[in-house]
Amino acid sequence: MTGARGAVCGDGALLSGTSVVAWRIGIQTGNLLITGPPNVCGIAGGIEICITFPTEYVKTQLQLDEKANPPRYRGIKDCVKQTVTSHGVKGLYRGLSSLLYGSIPKSAVRFGVFEFLSNQMRDEAGRLDSGRGFLCGLGAGVMEAVLVVCPMETIKVKFIHDQTSANPKYRGFFHGVREIIRTQGIRGTYQGLTATILKQGSNQAIRFFVMTSLRNWYKGDNPNRTLNPLVTGTFGAIAGAASVFGNTPLDVIKTRMQGLEAHKYKSTADCAAKILRHEGPAAFYKGTIPRLGRVCLDVAIVFIIYEEVVKVLNKAWKTK
Repeated sequence: MTGARGAVCGDGALLSGTSVVAWRIGIQTGNLLITGPPNVCGIAGGIEICITFPTEYVKTQLQLDEKANPPRYRGIKDCVKQTVTSHGVKGLYRGLSSLLYGSIPKSAVRFGVFEFLSNQMRDEAGRLDSGRGFLCGLGAGVMEAVLVVCPMETIKVKFIHDQTSANPKYRGFFHGVREIIRTQGIRGTYQGLTATILKQGSNQAIRFFVMTSLRNWYKGDNPNRTLNPLVTGTFGAIAGAASVFGNTPLDVIKTRMQGLEAHKYKSTADCAAKILRHEGPAAFYKGTIPRLGRVCLDVAIVFIIYEEVVKVLNKAWKTK
């Protein structure tokens, strides 16, 4: 296989212009055989999740906390304090297993779909502009939402919400999944699908757009210019931050649609309308700070790890 290829990973990493045998996913034949490097993304993402999950837990609890009820938490510190007091430090890791199990398939789908789409949209020089990167990211985000993220996030939110119940009913990941399916059917693991598609689609569209723009700016007229880990991490953090500020309202709606009280909402639009009516516009940005911390670190870590792995793969599998 010849020519320059870009690739993506984690929460939107756009890799440099070497092909590494189409990153071992069979793009040269048009097949989406997702193996090899995508799994590295998933492993890297899994490590990051274990480190930063308490911020994801706090973000989710704050987004579930309704002003009209009245609020259970007075802020980030109060959420952490109440959780640790009631459940110990391990309480901050409630719901971790669903994200951990989903990290590899999520990254594999995202990486494979973006690579497939981007290879159809590159210009004659093998370059992907930021506009097309936006569209490819949108496609990758929608696909991962449908195949992996919606059930993964639904289970996570239910587990976290369940911990605040007077009588928590989920004793662990597998018991919780069995109970959800037994009482609600498969649909119980696919709550908030529309909101998840909107959130993940916009997530990846924004991140790929920003990352592509920054990489093209940095490389200038030299497409072979390499990025050192510091630059890669910085670009990744910027791309992650852009997505947080750009679509946190969708993340709040998604969380509400996947919680234990989702029955209160007739649809995604109804959920948005009720949040606006009862809690005001500021409610759409609940959990922004903890989400910002986790996403920026997530994207930066995965970008850096993946870029370094790709350098090793380039040496091992040189292509003409």
